[in-house]
Amino acid sequence: MKLHYLSLLIILTLFNCKKDGNNSEDNYAYLGGEIMNPNSDFIILSKADVVIDTIHLDKKNRFLYKVNNLKDGLYTFYHGGEIQMILLEPEDSLLLRLNTLEFDESLVFTGKGDKKNNYLINEFLENEIQEQKIFKFCQLKPHVYENRVDSLKAFKLNKLKTFQTKYKQSPLFEKIAQANIDYSYYSSKEVYPFVHFGHNKTEILKSLPSNFYDYRKSINYNDDFYKEHHHYNTFLRYTVNNLALKNHLNHSTDDDFKRSSSCYNLDRLKLIDSLITNKTIKNELLYYFTTTYLSKSIDTENNNTIIESYLSKSTDDVAKAEIKRLAVSINNLKEGSSFPNIKIVDYSNAEFDINSLIKTPTVISFWSNTYYNHFKESHYKLNELKVKYPEVRFIVINIDDFGSDRPKTSLKENRFKFKDEYQFKNPQESKETLAIQPMTKTIVIDKHQKIVYSNTNIFSGGFEEQLLGAINRK
Repeated sequence: MKLHYLSLLIILTLFNCKKDGNNSEDNYAYLGGEIMNPNSDFIILSKADVVIDTIHLDKKNRFLYKVNNLKDGLYTFYHGGEIQMILLEPEDSLLLRLNTLEFDESLVFTGKGDKKNNYLINEFLENEIQEQKIFKFCQLKPHVYENRVDSLKAFKLNKLKTFQTKYKQSPLFEKIAQANIDYSYYSSKEVYPFVHFGHNKTEILKSLPSNFYDYRKSINYNDDFYKEHHHYNTFLRYTVNNLALKNHLNHSTDDDFKRSSSCYNLDRLKLIDSLITNKTIKNELLYYFTTTYLSKSIDTENNNTIIESYLSKSTDDVAKAEIKRLAVSINNLKEGSSFPNIKIVDYSNAEFDINSLIKTPTVISFWSNTYYNHFKESHYKLNELKVKYPEVRFIVINIDDFGSDRPKTSLKENRFKFKDEYQFKNPQESKETLAIQPMTKTIVIDKHQKIVYSNTNIFSGGFEEQLLGAINRK
């Protein structure tokens, strides 16, 4: 495997040394690599939501691709449901290697352009770890919290300065690396009122230093350059939450703030409509917050109100059609409704109508190789529940649409049994019918094939009480 990887690196080096008569010297880059445990036989390379090409892997799970007419900047690398960003600049010859079982953690780069991309992926991973610290810090008093996040920012800036001293990089890299630090820092400020344990959000906002959000004065909320940038988009989502919170508290009569309230969610959509003018950014935020609300709500009337607000503000016809279909699916999954009779396939390739398997109280949960940790933890939890509730059938469905080999291997490697494990016969159609979002979604059905809970979670504190209610139904 190492020999194959080395041969790719040599090929890339030769390509980089060779002049190409059909292209100018500064408008192309090479991208190659090797993927262990691939989830499909291809990768997708895109930029700014525009697909550049679908690149197929060879028999040894390797690929080599030339990006012609290169526009330097961040590109999206997609494989098997996982997404990561890479920075490509003129004449880069970048080689990547990854293992899908630990997608981000295993990703490493070699070749021309490797230093900047290894820096960015390591920064991304370190930021994920620091986010956990941020959530704990949020329980501190505002001034103490501010000192902690200021220290984290100073540490990152010093690390970047050291990297820049050691490896000379382009102004484009420096712009992106600085934005990573800045927007991550701003996000930590915006998230504070929400993660803080206090329920009285009005008092929490009042307790903040007067200059806590001074950076907002210099923010461009419609930055076209950063619209595909992870840290920028995360910051925008947190900011929308926070600014909408302030607006909501100005007219809300509730003593305790509820993020799930339709009133607050309407305030969020209104804020996006007034604050954001960039169509791409606005449509993405409107879609994100609408789907987030709908995926957790079972109130048909409030759902319709949210959808009407969304449809009046979005200009993305494709996304609007998706929202309408999602609403229909959610309404069809109301408590007391019959469970849709979708088709599933076991790992012996036997096909079933799912309702033919529901003769007792039944729990249906889902998993994907894309969310590998959830896959393992949910199966451990399900095994515990199976022992405690032998009268309940637990049907577990893999939602991926890249065949059965990878899911089957995941089950085998973790020593999970194949009993009551299935895949959808028509993944895309079935995921839409069951409105599977988020991945933790669990559906509880009684022995009459009627839905008891359409969107619960096996990890929630009240799940077993819900399960007992389904068992005791007449």
